[in-house]
Amino acid sequence: MSHDAELILDTKSNLGEGPIWDSSRQLLIWLNVFCNELHLFDPQSGTDRVITLDQMPTAVVPRSSGGLIFALEHGFGQFDLETEKIESWSDPESDIPGNRFNDGKCDPAGRFWAGTMPYDGSVPTGALYCLDTDRSVTKKVTGIRVSNGIAWSADSKTMYYVDSMSHGVDAFDYDLDTTHIDNRRRVIEIPHDEGIPDGITIDTDGNLWIAQWGGKCVSHYDPNTGRLIDKVVLPATNVTACWFGGPSLEHLYITTARYAVSEEELAGQPHAGGLFCTKPGAKGLPSIEYAG
Repeated sequence: MSHDAELILDTKSNLGEGPIWDSSRQLLIWLNVFCNELHLFDPQSGTDRVITLDQMPTAVVPRSSGGLIFALEHGFGQFDLETEKIESWSDPESDIPGNRFNDGKCDPAGRFWAGTMPYDGSVPTGALYCLDTDRSVTKKVTGIRVSNGIAWSADSKTMYYVDSMSHGVDAFDYDLDTTHIDNRRRVIEIPHDEGIPDGITIDTDGNLWIAQWGGKCVSHYDPNTGRLIDKVVLPATNVTACWFGGPSLEHLYITTARYAVSEEELAGQPHAGGLFCTKPGAKGLPSIEYAG
């Protein structure tokens, strides 16, 4: 079974990414990475506030004390929505100029996890980091080519993680008190001819929704069995990320990209780079705010 998605915003983003639902503001926060843009979309009014930043944002989460927390091209920082200013905190890879940060989300205790990648994704110089609530940063996984989607089970005992170039989703046993991870294992394989796994999210049934770069879809998998349940089909080749939003968390918002799509291909997918939405019959878990 497959679902179609409705075009919500025809932004033609070069690299739409990182959607997350801000429950307190009832907004979808998302990014146009290569254009240094932060987007705040209000589904009720249909307005999309765009803020141009002075550096490239790669992941964003709401902060419980106000504002936002970013993974930026080079490290972590906080953002004030009133002044529209970024305060940089730390860059754990200041000694690796060939790397940049990529995707990230908060664990159930409000710590921000985000990873890095080489700019061309060609060598495993990336890593996964945890920004704790005291602003300390710990390296958790090494040898990564493209650090991407991350999610936690509702009981907080399992962390799901994507290194895109490994073509699948791995699971770790997770200790919420200590952030210790172990017992890494492959739970989902994405066939090479169906694209590359990108951003992920999890629903209330414990199933994963996986954006597939080059695959024109978001796939819906049971991580306990590795079984493909269904798909959301998109009119864009490069599907980047997804997140459940809306008052009841029933709407799946999906970002896409025009990057790495030829002019000839774009003629057949004019809405590539847009923001899409569907109601796939599942509900998401509330997003976790950074607690520091």
